Amino acid sequence: MAKKRPQTKGKRPQPATGAPATGTEGTVPVVGAREPCPCGSGRRYKACHGRAAAHAVTELVQRPFEGLPGECDWVALRELVPAATVELKLKDALPEGVPSVTLATVLPMAWPALRREDGSVLLGLQNDTASGDLSRDLADTLLRAFTVAPGSPVEGRRAPADGPRLQDLLDPEGAFEPVVHSGFEFWVPDPENATPEVAASLERANEAAIPTVKLTAADAAYWCETPEKNHLRWVMPHPEERLLDALARLHAAGQSGLGEGTRLVGSFRAHGLTVPVWDLPGEMGAEDLEKPVAEFAERLATALASDAPLTAEERRARGGLTNRQVTLS
Repeated sequence: MAKKRPQTKGKRPQPATGAPATGTEGTVPVVGAREPCPCGSGRRYKACHGRAAAHAVTELVQRPFEGLPGECDWVALRELVPAATVELKLKDALPEGVPSVTLATVLPMAWPALRREDGSVLLGLQNDTASGDLSRDLADTLLRAFTVAPGSPVEGRRAPADGPRLQDLLDPEGAFEPVVHSGFEFWVPDPENATPEVAASLERANEAAIPTVKLTAADAAYWCETPEKNHLRWVMPHPEERLLDALARLHAAGQSGLGEGTRLVGSFRAHGLTVPVWDLPGEMGAEDLEKPVAEFAERLATALASDAPLTAEERRARGGLTNRQVTLS
């Protein structure tokens, strides 16, 4: 529910007279969120045309990582994996004084980015974004990280509406190879010399991290251990409707599991992709899943290739999967 605007003494601002301060073809120029809206309404931009612009961006960008190498792993690192890093390769040469760029799931104090003392850049992925286009916000943060002084974090802000996206900055042929960590010691080269704030943030993050392993048998498939049970969460690139049909075919045939004691329990949507989830026995580790996951991938490929109408039993299975589906983003 929207918050009520606080009442102030005196008269409310009146709309300006005359033609609105619009750009070509009646469009309203983009200004700072707290600046007066150029349309002449007397309201701040964020409460006027800025709100509509942000909503439009949110509606348009359903898959912010589409077109990037490793789209499924981008989604997994954004939503599923506590601690991981990926070396990023840019289309152009790195700026002078920046030896490397590393994507990190999260950074100390939830900084959007950090430029280390040696000039290298860490870009945080699991942060709130302002524009509704995660790719544009991350690209804006990355470019600003190149300009801050070594040893400085980058503050969050709304990215310019016409700013570049990650797809404009990153090498489309560059490999995207996540390295999953057991903790967040990658934040600082020497934890003993970390500031008290960073040390405290590191301790809290390590305590909350869920043990997670990336499987080798399939792309973007991650085993994780929780106090109740273990899970497999697998980000898949297939169109949602076709994937749900295929999973329903396998479920109705008793072929949706990954071995004894495992169960396909549903799926969730994240950044335009579907993520099936399996419950696993507590004793089933990541290494125990490699062969069953490879075998399931073959069964799924066959089910995806089928164009036959769903049977009554398969429709019931699909309905159950759909009812247990959750949208994260």
